[in-house]
Amino acid sequence: MIVLGIETSCDECSAAVVRDGHVIMSNVIATQIELHKPYQGVVPELASRLHTEWIQQVVEAAIRQAGITKEDLDAVAVTSRPGLLGSLLVGVSFAKCYATALGIPFIGIDHIRAHLYASQIENPLEYPYLGVLVSGGHTVICRVDGYDDISVLGTTIDDAIGEAFDKVAKFYDLGFPGGVVIDRLSQSGNPTAFLFPGPSLDGEEHRYDMSYSGLKTAVINQRMQFLQEGAADTPENIAASFQRQAVGILMKRVRLALKDTGLTRVSAGGGVAANSLLRKELKDLEKGGYTVTFPSLKLCTDNGAMVAGLGYRYLSDGISSDTHLGASARVSAFKKS
Repeated sequence: MIVLGIETSCDECSAAVVRDGHVIMSNVIATQIELHKPYQGVVPELASRLHTEWIQQVVEAAIRQAGITKEDLDAVAVTSRPGLLGSLLVGVSFAKCYATALGIPFIGIDHIRAHLYASQIENPLEYPYLGVLVSGGHTVICRVDGYDDISVLGTTIDDAIGEAFDKVAKFYDLGFPGGVVIDRLSQSGNPTAFLFPGPSLDGEEHRYDMSYSGLKTAVINQRMQFLQEGAADTPENIAASFQRQAVGILMKRVRLALKDTGLTRVSAGGGVAANSLLRKELKDLEKGGYTVTFPSLKLCTDNGAMVAGLGYRYLSDGISSDTHLGASARVSAFKKS
């Protein structure tokens, strides 16, 4: 089965062709980063307008690079939620029309589930496993018992980890996107120059939850309180110290969830899964006997391949969407463990 996957949930306009759920025949990503840089963040109206201008070219490029014609497609999958509503509507409307014109099935895909599935395309992992979704809009630790059987263990109660990276970078005018810049600066910084505080969440209901607003505030407004004697107040040291604590907050909950659940497999996804320190910390879990996978860097960012891959799984089980499906900015309901 050859599936066309379309992703337009935020500022990446992507289309990919995937065969049988794991053979990536093409994966075209048209990034809007340079056009949003002057604003140091994604402008929703600009993003949706650019998707409208680019989507047909991106889809045609994906089909051409795959070495097929559109008549060879068996189905179209598209991100339908969550994300920027205007951007989502562009992708969903195009996908429905495209599938209808070809007379093939169409299916709406949840963006969060697609990120959690991304590593399965390249490195299949036996269920169940602990899923770690980290991005600009989401930070979730969950138990994954199947591609559509996901139970949330913990999440952030305020800012997502990627959002905290972006806001710190914006405050210090380090550049956009913030996560990439901070990761790069951290390579030449001292991670113990500032001892930034972590959250203190009480109650069993918050056992696996995270919080990043306090850390963000400390880095932005109170950093000199946490500067260690003899350390330099430099962008590199701020970045390294902030990154160390941000990743540490997440990894503390990941280790706790692994211990409590008894799961021995871990998979991460989302844009922040490209962070070098997080990848190292996750990989270090293998020393304790755990199996760890995460997507290649190109599949960490928003991309059509993860959408097509997950779409194949639904379609293989006879699940598709009808043309009444709309787009939604809201996160769909997940089971709560």
